[in-house]
Amino acid sequence: MADESDKSKLNQQFRRKVEESQKRKIRARRQGDQGVWFGLGMFGLVGWSVAIPVLAAIALGIWIDSRIQSRYSWTLMLLLTGIIVGCLNAWFWISRERKNIEEAYHRERRDEDDS
Repeated sequence: MADESDKSKLNQQFRRKVEESQKRKIRARRQGDQGVWFGLGMFGLVGWSVAIPVLAAIALGIWIDSRIQSRYSWTLMLLLTGIIVGCLNAWFWISRERKNIEEAYHRERRDEDDS
């Protein structure tokens, strides 16, 4: 009797794992080849969201340094500011995209549970 109940539990666990694997494969097929292009797009988005504030800050710093004589380098100070702003900008975009992905995942899970 104990052997049969153990086999039944193992069988149920195996079925659950196979079912979860199948659902992941179906979800991946629905998304298609989005993975590679999505990854490249996010890579570009993060790169530009950091590069643009940094370059703008450097340009502003060079302009200020050429106009005003100072003990401090405005270019270096604004470079640091541009890096901070760019990183915060990239963090915003990544967290927003992660939230969208999680919402889509939970929406799909609810749809699967309803059917």
